[in-house]
Amino acid sequence: MAKGGYQRESKVSYRGERAFTWITSKSQRQPHDHLPTTTRVLEMRFTVPALLQLFFVVWMGALNVTHADSGKAKTTKQKVKVFILSGQSNMVGAGKVTGGSSRWSSEFMDPVVSVYEGKYQAEADYDALKPITTLALKNFGGSNPTAYPGGGTQVARGFVQVKDSGIYQFRPGYGGSMHNIMEVDGKEVHRMELGGEPIRTDIKLTGGKKVPFKITYLTGDANGLGWIDRQDIPGTLATLVKHEAKYPYLINDKGQWTKRDDVWYRGVVTATGSHWLGVKSGKIGPELGFGKVLGDAIDEPVLILKTSQGNRSLGWDFLPPGSVQYEADGKVYAGYKDSPASWEKGTEPKPINWYAGKQYDDCFQAAHEVLDNFDQQFPHWKGRGYEIVGFGWWQGDKDRYNAEHATRYEQNLVRLIQNLRTEFNAPKAKFVCATLGQTEKSRAEGTEKLILEAQLAVDGDAGKHPEFQGNTATVYTYPLSQGGASNSHYNGNAQTYMDVGTAMGEAMTKLLKSH
Repeated sequence: MAKGGYQRESKVSYRGERAFTWITSKSQRQPHDHLPTTTRVLEMRFTVPALLQLFFVVWMGALNVTHADSGKAKTTKQKVKVFILSGQSNMVGAGKVTGGSSRWSSEFMDPVVSVYEGKYQAEADYDALKPITTLALKNFGGSNPTAYPGGGTQVARGFVQVKDSGIYQFRPGYGGSMHNIMEVDGKEVHRMELGGEPIRTDIKLTGGKKVPFKITYLTGDANGLGWIDRQDIPGTLATLVKHEAKYPYLINDKGQWTKRDDVWYRGVVTATGSHWLGVKSGKIGPELGFGKVLGDAIDEPVLILKTSQGNRSLGWDFLPPGSVQYEADGKVYAGYKDSPASWEKGTEPKPINWYAGKQYDDCFQAAHEVLDNFDQQFPHWKGRGYEIVGFGWWQGDKDRYNAEHATRYEQNLVRLIQNLRTEFNAPKAKFVCATLGQTEKSRAEGTEKLILEAQLAVDGDAGKHPEFQGNTATVYTYPLSQGGASNSHYNGNAQTYMDVGTAMGEAMTKLLKSH
């Protein structure tokens, strides 16, 4: 990153200046005969500018030196900082990016394709040229559109009529057929040149009004596939960013989604993916806001490793290793690796195809597999190594449906924090927990109150668990939930996920700065 580079440059200049000053001042106050041989040679053979250049070269060489450690080569480059995020479905991510994408269907009227002689020519006016043939497209869109005839430059024309007024984005083509130029109502809405990225411009359409469209294909790959997205539905990320000016760092000056080149996202189990952090799918979790804050705060590269699964409880599915059986109301409840979740006291348990802690094992084993093959997973960081510096946890919804799980949530959460630090050999790693957004402190009751109090109790500033002072924090998310509830995924409101992620990132940054 630039800020890290600037720091390193200033350090080189400063240290190089000090080294040179030391030699020259020492030369001035001592006879040559008292100086080391190497210093005398330097004095005799080099001018002042040459000496400065020499020391700069020596210093830069030192920055890149490698050395052997236990038979493995190590670089002096700083290690990649790793943050492991986990939890259930809201950590997986349910924030809507758009109002939903749908294949072209009834909103496209009277579509035809005309074929013109020769390959596509940018300077040609295909509206003025006579086509070789024109074919009505009986099926336009859907999964099995009418096949285009081929044999020249193909141009599709027709009309678009949307049901609801709003702002729309058009995504014509699939694979090679995406190389085209699309116009709607005389305005260019899509362009993808050969070898380039798609450039799309949103357009405002009036419900019930029929307007013309034209798609000019730049290659022989052409078909009637395409998708239309409503961009201005309240609460979607597209609406928040492009029409309400929130989170401006997510788009460039052309309105395209951006990506960071210093923060990598890797998802396992669910919400999979491996790419520079940015908007990549129809749903987002808290990783976008979290990664933005940590990427800005840390000079070294950042890896966000998310391992999560929906509809999982801490009292059963994520039950940490070391958890033991316990009794309540005439039942025995499972300890780690036990099955089923509970059984009547005095009876033999009948195992099922799941066990206490299986989701813990599945999620964090998947994280180990990524980290154990770090160089293969992230070749752009090969040889650099990594350091696990933080964990993020957003969970608790399923536990509120089981009174015993809710009652023991605090001790299970404490054990989870302890286990993860041991599991990943990261005793100093910070831990940030996010609460359930619908649960307000002053009105919490029942199992939701138990879970909220448990999550707030592990905050280091609460003082209940002294071992967590300065290394564990809880984010109270009720003010950030936009009125939604965890079991409805906060109505898919992307702002909830962005703001919760940002708050978790800020809490993590504060912990990192405290030590």
